[in-house]
Amino acid sequence: MTPSLSILVIDDNKIRASIIEQGLRDAGHDKVIVADQMDGLLRKITTIEPDVIVIDLENPNRDQLEHIFQVTRAVQRPIAMFVDKSESGSIEAAVDAGVSAYVVDGLKKERVKPILDMAISRFRAYSRLNRELEEARTELAERKTIDRAKGIIMKSKGISEDEAYRLLRKTAMNQSRKIIEVAQGLVIASGLLED
Repeated sequence: MTPSLSILVIDDNKIRASIIEQGLRDAGHDKVIVADQMDGLLRKITTIEPDVIVIDLENPNRDQLEHIFQVTRAVQRPIAMFVDKSESGSIEAAVDAGVSAYVVDGLKKERVKPILDMAISRFRAYSRLNRELEEARTELAERKTIDRAKGIIMKSKGISEDEAYRLLRKTAMNQSRKIIEVAQGLVIASGLLED
């Protein structure tokens, strides 16, 4: 983690906020912004564009947590949340909402940096897994489209699967397009002709 991170600390209690801020400054972070109100949180985050968000709530109620979870789903940044007390289900809801670190009754100046490091690390791992999942879904959808296109060619030309694929590949090369683009065009055209 580099000391040049911009960190937004959100806490309505100035004493607790100063503990977090001092812990971050002691760890070498000089770009620490403290917000003491939850009102307009998404707007603040959009304006400040922090690299990391640290939220400290003394005794959060369901409405506060739900508001924060809505914000965390929208901002796509590492988020560390400190709470003094937690109801059952809050941790799971926090993780589902994208909170990278949820710490109950653990606010000490010397713990802020390691927890922040863990939040960033977990956020990166989660983002990488989401990206890989999306790539796998895209690849599977493309494979299905190519298979449908091969089936259309096989049926209309009376050729084998390998020959149908070679024809798709040759057409794509001749048109300087990707095979998936040719396959999608064929599937769409075939759908129009069938209707």
